[in-house]
This record gives sequence, structure tokens and C-alpha cells, in this order.
Amino acid sequence: MTLSAPEYIRAIAPYQAGKPIGELAREYGIDPATIIKLASNENPLGMPESARAAMIGVAAELARYPDPNGFELKDALARRYGVPAEWITLGNGSNDLLELAAKALLGPGSSAVYAQYSFVVYALATQAVGARGIVVAARDHGHDLAAMAAAIEPDTRLVFVANPNNPTGTYLAPEQVEDFLRQVPSTTVVVLDEAYNEYLPPELRHDSSAWLREFPNLMISRTFSKAYGLAGLRVGFGLAQPELTDLLNRVRPPFNVNSVAQAAAVAALADAPFLQRTYELNRQGIAQLEAGFDELGLEYVPSLGNFVLVKVGDAAAVNESLLRAGIIVRPVAGYGLPQWLRVTVGLDAENRAFLRALANALGAPVPEAAR
Repeated sequence: MTLSAPEYIRAIAPYQAGKPIGELAREYGIDPATIIKLASNENPLGMPESARAAMIGVAAELARYPDPNGFELKDALARRYGVPAEWITLGNGSNDLLELAAKALLGPGSSAVYAQYSFVVYALATQAVGARGIVVAARDHGHDLAAMAAAIEPDTRLVFVANPNNPTGTYLAPEQVEDFLRQVPSTTVVVLDEAYNEYLPPELRHDSSAWLREFPNLMISRTFSKAYGLAGLRVGFGLAQPELTDLLNRVRPPFNVNSVAQAAAVAALADAPFLQRTYELNRQGIAQLEAGFDELGLEYVPSLGNFVLVKVGDAAAVNESLLRAGIIVRPVAGYGLPQWLRVTVGLDAENRAFLRALANALGAPVPEAAR
């Protein structure tokens, strides 16, 4: 059988997720209980108990379809971010929102702008609809907003900006983003991807939702997969004015966020103590990893996410050594960074185990941060 498909679909390199624990256990014969996964920017605290209780509470209704409009979750988000519920689109993770934006706004003959070393889904979503990707060279591993503004062409319908950025952890100050928004033509939508916003120190946090009233061509995407600990449930949301929200909902699959996920997200959103513990653990872990990298003499990108990008030289060999030690991190050669690894912040003991295994892979003394 010969299947007919557009060449731009055949040219897509499928998304490579972090290696699952079960897969590593099967490949190397390692007890899964001993494996440490620091590859997918998940919350090492797991999910909040408040969300677990909410999930159990809706279990009896799982024979019925979920609320297609997500009333309770949208209501909670509207109160949190100070926008009408009609400005909110729910997604099966924030990836879903990125793809919905591409489906609604892009197609053959149009283009999207995104930065080098930014989230790979921007390129995948663009290519999947036959649009042209305009990649703007990174500046200090992050976004060069002036160059991105200059790269916008008459057919550019979408610009992706991640803040903080994945996989580099770089951050753009609010005044930089606002200045950029003022430069973007009204016919071009800016997707501001804030998947890691909750990890920012309080002094760097900004109410980006306030920009929505001034910029009708702005969409903000957020997720419950990272700080809120609900990665396995896949819940994301987008904030935008009604004209853009209407377009997103025209291409959004029905029932794209299930009942359990909606209930858990409502509970997690209200669980401020869990979010604070997550933030504090993450800042401690970032400091621990960076101290270890300093002791090992390794270059890294200071991060405001829940991960650190570190340069290890022969990253493929180092990664293989880590896998054999039962530790999963994320190679980023696919991002054009073949000498680097992205390491998610784990619990204290997990970070120490990783640093010991890294030192062993490099033939270096174990750093104090690992002891």
C-alpha cells in the first residue's frame, strides 16, 4: 500500500519525549523502583493531595462525557487571572493550545516566527499545517526579540515566544516583552508560552494577563503539567480576547480535557501551599545543581525554569553512562545543542545521585554538592 501524504508531513521528525522509566527498565534490566527520571520537567513532589481527592470525587461519573466547556475550571481560571471566562480556551496540555493556534491561523503560504533553541513543538506545529518556519538566531541561548520583530514578514501570522524558555531556562523581562508586543503587526498573533511561569522568583513575576486588554493579537498559554504536578492528566489553557478564542474553539476537538483532569486542575489551582513548596524546592534544587556544575567546571545556562541546561562535551556518551546508572536526563541534540544535556530538578537525594553519576561519567571527583 502506498499512502498519499503532503511532503511537509513526511518531512516531520516526530517529537522525542523523555525516555519513560519502564522503557529504561526493560532495555537495561534495571529495577524501575531505583530509576531516577530527570528528563521531562515534571514536579518531583508528584501531584497535590488536593487534586488526588478531587479526582476520586468525580470517579463515579466517568461513564458520562466531561463538561465540553469546562465551566468550573474556566470559572476558577477567570477569577485567578481577572479575565472573562469567554477569554479562556482549555487544552489537552499546553501543547494542545500551541497546535490549536497553528491550525487556526497558519497554512500553506503563511509563516511563523520562533527562536533558535526554543520549544520544538513550535516548529512541529508550524510544519504540520504546511506553513513556513522562520527561525531567529538565539542571543545568549535565549530570545532576541529585536531580531524576531525584524524577522516578521507580510505572511507571518504567528510568533511563538517562551518565557521562561525551554530548554534553556532563559527569561525575558516584562518591559522587553511589552515593547516587543508593540512592534508586532496587528495581523500577527503572538503566543506567549508561560509553561514555567510559576517557577519565577516573586520579584520577576508579572501579570501578563493585563496585556490581553491592550493587545487583541496576544494569546497566553499556561499548563498544569509542571508546577501543579498534573503532567499525566494533560491540562493546559489559553487566554485571549474573544475573536481569537472563537477561532481556537473552531478547531478544538470536543471533550479535549477529561473530567478527572478538570476536577484535579480546579483543586490544584487553589492549592497555594503546594505551589509554594514546589517553588521553594525548585530554587533549592537549581542552586544544588549549579553548585555541582561549578565544582565540575561545567558551563551551564542560569535557569529560571525547573531544569538546567549543562554542557558536558560528548553528551551522547555521558547520557549513555547516566542511563546505565539508572538516571534519565534529556539529550538536546535535536535542538542543535549536541554537547548539552537538560536536567530536570529533582528531590535532594535525586539531584545528588545525578551529580555523582555525572562525575563518574566525566571521570571527575564527586562534587561537594553531591555528598
